[in-house]
Amino acid sequence: MRLQATYTLPVPRQRLWALLFSAEDLRACLPGCERLTQVAPDTFEVTLTVGVAAVKGTYAGRLQILDQEPPGRCRLRLEGTGSPGFVRGEASVVLTEDAGGTILAIDADAQVGGVIASVGQRMLTGVARMLLADFVKRVEAHLTR
Repeated sequence: MRLQATYTLPVPRQRLWALLFSAEDLRACLPGCERLTQVAPDTFEVTLTVGVAAVKGTYAGRLQILDQEPPGRCRLRLEGTGSPGFVRGEASVVLTEDAGGTILAIDADAQVGGVIASVGQRMLTGVARMLLADFVKRVEAHLTR
């Protein structure tokens, strides 16, 4: 499943970059996040509860921040398993300064398996877009309060 999106956030690029490395800030912004613990530099263990149609579940996994070029770009890797199946994915994150704040560009690719994969590609892509938009909305609210 491929997902590409661009958002403009009214916050300085450095503040947005710092959020990506703060367990407390990420926990507040990730939809369905029940636990997020930093276990090593740039590595977090995470527990998320998310649902797709009738298939809902809790996933436990690991989030890594790789190939950092502060404060402009990095790569995220997420792996998780749960009763509905598994998810593995990577995303390229690019932060570009803009007159109104920061442009956040994401290019992600994910694989899912198990019961969750039976929902269908279109529905999964729609849910992924919805979760990403929710994350960005939470980030903006978190950083502008």
